[in-house]
Amino acid sequence: MAKDPAAGTRVHTAQNEYAAMPHASNIVYCDGPDSPHAFDIVPLQPRNGSLDAMCPVCQGRGQWNTEIDLVSFRCKRAACDRCNGAGWVETGSDPVGLPDIVMSPQGTPQWTIRYPAPEDAEAVDPEKPGLAQA
Repeated sequence: MAKDPAAGTRVHTAQNEYAAMPHASNIVYCDGPDSPHAFDIVPLQPRNGSLDAMCPVCQGRGQWNTEIDLVSFRCKRAACDRCNGAGWVETGSDPVGLPDIVMSPQGTPQWTIRYPAPEDAEAVDPEKPGLAQA
Protein backbone atom coordinates (compact mmCIF):
# COMPACT_ATOMS: atom_id res chain seq x y z
CA MET A 1 0.00 0.00 0.00
CA ALA A 2 2.79 2.38 -0.87
CA LYS A 3 2.00 5.72 -2.45
CA ASP A 4 4.04 7.34 -5.11
CA PRO A 5 6.25 9.88 -3.24
CA ALA A 6 5.65 12.44 -5.97
CA ALA A 7 1.85 12.12 -5.65
CA GLY A 8 1.42 12.15 -1.85
CA THR A 9 3.03 13.40 1.29
CA ARG A 10 3.39 10.06 3.09
CA VAL A 11 5.19 6.84 2.20
CA HIS A 12 4.41 3.42 3.67
CA THR A 13 7.50 1.94 5.35
CA ALA A 14 8.37 -1.68 6.11
CA GLN A 15 7.47 -1.30 9.81
CA ASN A 16 3.84 -0.44 8.92
CA GLU A 17 4.43 3.21 9.84
CA TYR A 18 4.06 6.35 7.80
CA ALA A 19 7.01 8.68 7.40
CA ALA A 20 6.41 12.31 6.48
CA MET A 21 7.84 13.43 3.19
CA PRO A 22 9.87 16.63 3.32
CA HIS A 23 8.31 19.65 1.66
CA ALA A 24 9.06 23.34 1.44
CA SER A 25 7.59 25.47 4.19
CA ASN A 26 7.88 28.94 5.66
CA ILE A 27 6.00 28.89 8.96
CA VAL A 28 5.21 32.25 10.55
CA TYR A 29 3.91 32.57 14.14
CA CYS A 30 1.45 35.38 14.91
CA ASP A 31 1.26 36.83 18.42
CA GLY A 32 -2.23 38.29 17.97
CA PRO A 33 -4.49 40.22 15.61
CA ASP A 34 -1.84 42.95 15.20
CA SER A 35 0.69 40.59 13.56
CA PRO A 36 1.38 41.13 9.83
CA HIS A 37 0.05 37.72 8.66
CA ALA A 38 -2.73 37.35 11.26
CA PHE A 39 -5.55 37.79 8.74
CA ASP A 40 -4.02 36.10 5.66
CA ILE A 41 -6.70 33.92 3.99
CA VAL A 42 -9.20 34.59 6.83
CA PRO A 43 -12.53 35.63 5.28
CA LEU A 44 -14.92 38.26 6.66
CA GLN A 45 -17.87 36.78 8.54
CA PRO A 46 -21.33 37.61 7.18
CA ARG A 47 -23.48 39.86 9.35
CA ASN A 48 -26.42 37.85 10.64
CA GLY A 49 -28.69 40.86 11.27
CA SER A 50 -28.78 40.82 15.06
CA LEU A 51 -25.32 42.35 15.60
CA ASP A 52 -24.59 45.98 14.75
CA ALA A 53 -20.89 46.69 14.16
CA MET A 54 -17.71 44.97 13.03
CA CYS A 55 -15.62 43.70 15.92
CA PRO A 56 -12.83 46.20 16.68
CA VAL A 57 -10.39 43.40 17.53
CA CYS A 58 -10.73 40.98 14.59
CA GLN A 59 -12.14 43.48 12.04
CA GLY A 60 -15.15 41.32 11.19
CA ARG A 61 -13.31 38.02 10.73
CA GLY A 62 -14.06 36.32 14.06
CA GLN A 63 -10.65 34.65 14.16
CA TRP A 64 -7.02 35.09 13.20
CA ASN A 65 -4.02 32.94 12.38
CA THR A 66 -1.75 31.95 15.25
CA GLU A 67 0.50 30.01 12.88
CA ILE A 68 0.56 30.01 9.07
CA ASP A 69 2.73 28.31 6.48
CA LEU A 70 3.29 30.88 3.73
CA VAL A 71 4.06 28.13 1.18
CA SER A 72 1.12 25.71 1.65
CA PHE A 73 -1.18 28.18 3.50
CA ARG A 74 -1.98 25.63 6.19
CA CYS A 75 -2.74 27.44 9.40
CA LYS A 76 -3.84 27.25 13.03
CA ARG A 77 -6.39 29.83 14.16
CA ALA A 78 -7.66 31.38 17.38
CA ALA A 79 -11.24 32.59 17.90
CA CYS A 80 -11.75 36.23 18.89
CA ASP A 81 -12.69 36.63 22.56
CA ARG A 82 -14.39 39.99 21.96
CA CYS A 83 -17.03 38.81 19.47
CA ASN A 84 -16.90 35.06 20.28
CA GLY A 85 -16.04 34.25 16.68
CA ALA A 86 -19.03 36.05 15.10
CA GLY A 87 -16.96 38.95 13.68
CA TRP A 88 -19.68 41.39 14.73
CA VAL A 89 -20.64 42.98 18.08
CA GLU A 90 -23.76 44.52 19.62
CA THR A 91 -23.58 48.32 20.08
CA GLY A 92 -26.88 48.69 21.94
CA SER A 93 -28.42 46.95 24.91
CA ASP A 94 -29.89 43.95 23.07
CA PRO A 95 -28.97 40.64 24.72
CA VAL A 96 -26.63 38.42 22.70
CA GLY A 97 -27.06 34.70 23.28
CA LEU A 98 -24.07 32.38 23.08
CA PRO A 99 -24.25 28.60 22.69
CA ASP A 100 -22.91 26.79 25.72
CA ILE A 101 -22.84 23.28 27.21
CA VAL A 102 -24.06 22.59 30.76
CA MET A 103 -24.49 19.45 32.80
CA SER A 104 -28.09 18.32 33.20
CA PRO A 105 -29.43 17.07 36.55
CA GLN A 106 -29.00 13.52 35.17
CA GLY A 107 -25.27 14.18 34.69
CA THR A 108 -25.28 14.35 30.90
CA PRO A 109 -24.12 17.36 28.89
CA GLN A 110 -26.74 19.41 27.03
CA TRP A 111 -26.74 22.49 24.82
CA THR A 112 -28.11 25.76 26.15
CA ILE A 113 -28.05 29.48 25.34
CA ARG A 114 -26.06 31.68 27.73
CA TYR A 115 -26.63 35.43 27.98
CA PRO A 116 -23.54 37.17 29.41
CA ALA A 117 -24.05 40.17 31.68
CA PRO A 118 -24.00 43.51 29.76
CA GLU A 119 -21.30 44.93 32.03
CA ASP A 120 -18.93 42.15 30.91
CA ALA A 121 -18.98 43.40 27.31
CA GLU A 122 -16.79 46.25 26.09
CA ALA A 123 -18.81 49.23 24.86
CA VAL A 124 -18.64 50.03 21.14
CA ASP A 125 -19.24 53.56 19.89
CA PRO A 126 -22.21 53.44 17.43
CA GLU A 127 -20.99 56.61 15.66
CA LYS A 128 -17.66 54.91 14.84
CA PRO A 129 -18.63 51.24 14.67
CA GLY A 130 -15.08 49.95 14.38
CA LEU A 131 -13.80 51.65 17.52
CA ALA A 132 -14.33 50.85 21.18
CA GLN A 133 -15.28 53.59 23.63
CA ALA A 134 -12.58 54.59 26.08
